[in-house]
Amino acid sequence: MTHHKHENQPSHEIQTMKQPQKQKKKPNSCFKPFVSGIVGGILALGVYVLTPYAQHATNNTASDSAAKTEAVSTNDTSASSSKTTAVQTSHSSSSISSMVEDVSPAIVGITNYQAQSQTDMGFGDFNTPFDESQQNKSSQEEKTGTGSGVIFKKSGSKAYILTNNHVIEGANKLTVSLHDGKTTKGKLVGADPLTDLAVVEISSSHVTKVAALGDSSSLRAGETVIAIGNPLGEDLSRTVTQGIVSGVERTVSMNTSAGESSINVIQTDAAINPGNSGGPLLTTDGKVVGITSMKISETGVEGIGFALPINDVKPIADQLLAKGKIERPYIGISMMDLDQVPDIYQKETLGLKNSQLDQGVYIKEIAAGSPATKAGLKSEDVITAINGKQIKTGSELRHELYTNTKVGDTVNITLIRNGKEETKKVTLTQTESKQESS
Repeated sequence: MTHHKHENQPSHEIQTMKQPQKQKKKPNSCFKPFVSGIVGGILALGVYVLTPYAQHATNNTASDSAAKTEAVSTNDTSASSSKTTAVQTSHSSSSISSMVEDVSPAIVGITNYQAQSQTDMGFGDFNTPFDESQQNKSSQEEKTGTGSGVIFKKSGSKAYILTNNHVIEGANKLTVSLHDGKTTKGKLVGADPLTDLAVVEISSSHVTKVAALGDSSSLRAGETVIAIGNPLGEDLSRTVTQGIVSGVERTVSMNTSAGESSINVIQTDAAINPGNSGGPLLTTDGKVVGITSMKISETGVEGIGFALPINDVKPIADQLLAKGKIERPYIGISMMDLDQVPDIYQKETLGLKNSQLDQGVYIKEIAAGSPATKAGLKSEDVITAINGKQIKTGSELRHELYTNTKVGDTVNITLIRNGKEETKKVTLTQTESKQESS
């Protein structure tokens, strides 16, 4: 599993919900770099907020009618209310059950297989010194993780599944388990680590249902939602959990194979467990409003899970279907958060004043021939703003750059060099294929 930090609560651990091999921790550098590599970026996801409300009707009655009402038996009133509640609950449960039965054929399980090297050492003679040439090296594909997905499109002989990037990342082979118990081969169409989304293709021959995508902008806190997926693997496939929307304006920061990114998510208390990743978050009428992705994993914390809003997922999915990748504006810098740089270095080497400490992004390196190079940016510059918008972290830099700009735009980058503020105009180009990480 991949672990992440919650942006507003750094002590919390955000956990993506799949069951891969444990990843080795990378050694810390002297500055604990926020991000390495060349800035590619992230398509920022939108934020949608609507406040829940309730309407109550009040009936005015004459004073004599009110007196008669007060004389009615309390037991009679309770009985009447109980009957009404029972009918409503039964109807609601029946509706949800029918919805689940209807949409379940569009829910799939995804298994990630990766190559595992094995070495058989043959010793023809124990008196013969060990010789590397005697090693018989072989590799086989082993199951390294499971996740979930939802079929969202069918076209001719092909059908397409939405899932998380961390479910399919590193796979040599993907298999997809269908509603009828059959398993088919999955083909990766495209994936985007920075938004944790991927599209997988399968044959449409066994596909009988395509899930309808809803409108995540209409979600309200307190609204009932249902998650369906394969928690803990295929043995518990298509497990249904119910909860509410706990919040619609949430931002979490997560580490990905392409660098750290901040994404907007829907918070829910519907149970989300390892294996649920990539499955749908549904409204009671069966519309997909989110793709479940992660949860806070910490002792004493319960019911805090997150899903990617479907309105933010749609444009990413469209690009992945069309091009197999996400095209992003490119600056050409390797950077880290300034607050990861020792204060003494900020003061003595970078020439920053006390009021400037920890307030920006430190440029470690500039790629040759990049927009940054052409604009005159240098290593050890400190970026503090883009188009007048203050920037304190690399995450904020990418969010601003890729929310409000596009390839071909010229942006004003405010920076501090040797303690003095300067502004440089940078014309953005397209992300280079091998330099998408930030």
